[in-house]
Amino acid sequence: MPKDKNFLKISNVNDQARFLGAPELHSLVSVIHFDELEQCRYAVNYLEVYGMFLSDNEVNGFVYGTQKGDFHAHTLICGAPGQVCGIASPDDAVQQKGWGFLFDPKLLHGTELGRRMPNYTYFSYDTSEALVLSDEQRQTIVSLLEQIRKELLADEDKEHVNPIVMSYIGLLLEYVNRYYAQQLTTVTQESTNLLRQFENLLAMYFQQDMARQFGLPSVKYFAEQLCLSANYFGDLIRQQTGDTAFHIIQNYTMQRAYSLLSTGKTVGETSEMLGFEYPQHFSRAFKKHFGQLPSQVVVKAN
Repeated sequence: MPKDKNFLKISNVNDQARFLGAPELHSLVSVIHFDELEQCRYAVNYLEVYGMFLSDNEVNGFVYGTQKGDFHAHTLICGAPGQVCGIASPDDAVQQKGWGFLFDPKLLHGTELGRRMPNYTYFSYDTSEALVLSDEQRQTIVSLLEQIRKELLADEDKEHVNPIVMSYIGLLLEYVNRYYAQQLTTVTQESTNLLRQFENLLAMYFQQDMARQFGLPSVKYFAEQLCLSANYFGDLIRQQTGDTAFHIIQNYTMQRAYSLLSTGKTVGETSEMLGFEYPQHFSRAFKKHFGQLPSQVVVKAN
């Protein structure tokens, strides 16, 4: 364990359970009910596993990556391997209420759940994009965690996870996905300017000749400009437009390319202005998008 008492490296799902004095249920899955612990110590966790943390009381100073946030009760935070999350507290003994759920990436290898994991983009959202649960939603999540814990306690095989537990984990991830979709709908309705801001930033990127200096624009760049994580931004844009942020950027770039070529810019000039590293890369992208080579674009007469 690291020397810093406020930092915990979680390379095994049971590292947090040992740190807190909670029961170890399985080698690949851990469910912790913080309410049952006499003393629940805070720590900033470096995750090498997947984790979900449901807080049933207010939490101040929650760390996620390089950011900090304060949360009300019934807030759910999800983290993936390689992320940092938790609370750095000067006090060793505090009373935290809620649940912790961790599972090892090895659990996903060669499974249907593993194939679905890319759909659960919320595992890489930022702190400010945590899921706020209603009472009914919270009860559904807690019921699934209780069922998972019950099955783990009854199962004598601690090296493998039985199909019932896997089905409950799949349901848990799907319910969180649904609740996030509902939250994204609400955020989208309340943030009608998001798409307009995105479009303005996209136009400005080329107008200010940033592509020539920094290359092709990325979803991550625009997300950062709007103070959002790339996945959360992408999901908001998809919720609002039915299209991906990547495709919107790509379409805008190709339309601009066509405009430049039609005004007499050469393929090389256009490629450089749009941020392509090589003209041949631009030509392939252009042909894939329009079905013709950029050299075939007719120059408009003045």
